[in-house]
Amino acid sequence: MYGGVMEVSVSKLRAELKDWIDAARRGDEVVITDRGIPVARLSAIESADLITRLQSEGLITPPSGERPAAEHATREPRGASKPQTPLSGLARRLRR
Repeated sequence: MYGGVMEVSVSKLRAELKDWIDAARRGDEVVITDRGIPVARLSAIESADLITRLQSEGLITPPSGERPAAEHATREPRGASKPQTPLSGLARRLRR
């Protein structure tokens, strides 16, 4: 089930990140090296296996569609007059 230990340089990891994450997900341990010196380890976490197991047991179901887009507050253009609150008035006085 679980694979072996694999080594990858930082530059190669950057270029192929998705592939190395997939390798860790499959159970391989990926040791990240910087100029040949091991600096970090990439491995699967148990929670990912837990989610897969719960789905296969029918206890949870995968999402049925795409997530809705987040709503972002619209900004007023610079220089637009806003009603002044006591706090903004204080901030203006402190800037002077």
